[in-house]
Amino acid sequence: MAHSAASAQSPFNPDIHRVGRVLCFAAHPDDIDFGAAGTIAAWTAAGIQVSYCIMTDGDAGGFDPAHRVEIIALRAAEQRRAAELVGVTDIHYLHERDGYLEPTHEVMKGVVRLIREIRPDVVLSMHPERNWNRLQKSHPDHLAVGEAVTRAVYPAVENPFAYPELAEAGLEAYKLPWLWLYAGPEERENHVVDVTDHVDAKLEAIHVHVSQHPDVAAMESAVRNGMHAIARRAGFAEGRSAEAFHVIAVNGPGTIAGF
Repeated sequence: MAHSAASAQSPFNPDIHRVGRVLCFAAHPDDIDFGAAGTIAAWTAAGIQVSYCIMTDGDAGGFDPAHRVEIIALRAAEQRRAAELVGVTDIHYLHERDGYLEPTHEVMKGVVRLIREIRPDVVLSMHPERNWNRLQKSHPDHLAVGEAVTRAVYPAVENPFAYPELAEAGLEAYKLPWLWLYAGPEERENHVVDVTDHVDAKLEAIHVHVSQHPDVAAMESAVRNGMHAIARRAGFAEGRSAEAFHVIAVNGPGTIAGF
């Protein structure tokens, strides 16, 4: 698996920081596939266990008025198939309403519960900051995912007195090592993953979400061009493809509780 830091800013060094489990959060079915499916395919190919949590059912998505009744089941089936194409079978839903997602304590508790259950090395989430260069990346639900996950990661996940009913149910506090954020502002990117070997798997996963793509050719071109642009910014060889992240070290050797 080829990981490369975009610059010296990246706190994550794949040569020394081991990853065994990853938990990915997204607002809607297909968000993960656009944002990180290449990296996820690389992780699963390396034997890393990856789980998804989709916060809404995507019930406001699609373009066909005739699909309103079955859209939730349709998008769940699309996400299940797309996940399988990049090696993921463990998918969770919070069943929030599409377009109405907020970083409420109910949502945050659901995030804390899942992180404590899975106890991942990396939590991958949408970014809480708006991207003014491409506003479409900053759907309000996307921002809500980022805010809810970031708030949950610190301090609630590692605080045994936050949401005490979780501890009472046997879900003990957990110190998460890494938070990786995707779909954020370009200026926040500090880590880039070379996904050239997994571009086909990423595109196949995106293609599965046919209910969401009125122009498949334009979508594929935009995705390819975007990955090439990230690779060029990172100084990779011409023709490479990459995905970019804002990586934060949440807990490590130098972490002091409460600071």
